[in-house]
Amino acid sequence: MINQVTLVGRLTKDPELQFTADDKTVLNFTLALNRFGKAKRHEQDADFIPCVTWGKRAEEMSHYCDKGTLIGVVGELQTRSYLNKEEKRVFVVEVLVRKIRYLSSNRGNLKEKESSVQGSNGDEANETTNDL
Repeated sequence: MINQVTLVGRLTKDPELQFTADDKTVLNFTLALNRFGKAKRHEQDADFIPCVTWGKRAEEMSHYCDKGTLIGVVGELQTRSYLNKEEKRVFVVEVLVRKIRYLSSNRGNLKEKESSVQGSNGDEANETTNDL
């Protein structure tokens, strides 16, 4: 079975880092992806894809990305469900992000980020920023 997703899009809002009860870092974000509408060839619609990433990738994104940042992600689709406050079951389909590539034009900022992250954990910085 193959379950791999590759997307390029822009963040719809500033990312907010969260922590689980056992102190793991998690970041939920939404990517806006352009697609051409059916009515007119030049009219664009957008799809909004929910994504989640964990650990160092989550921390990195929360520090160096903001609304409108263009990124590429590679991950896999996952489904889950939970009970909301009204005790109704909510089903979620999202991309579990494994790799991130920063594509925005503010490359000076990203070079600073890459060098600081590589100083603390070079292997993961290369994975999150250079593999797409």
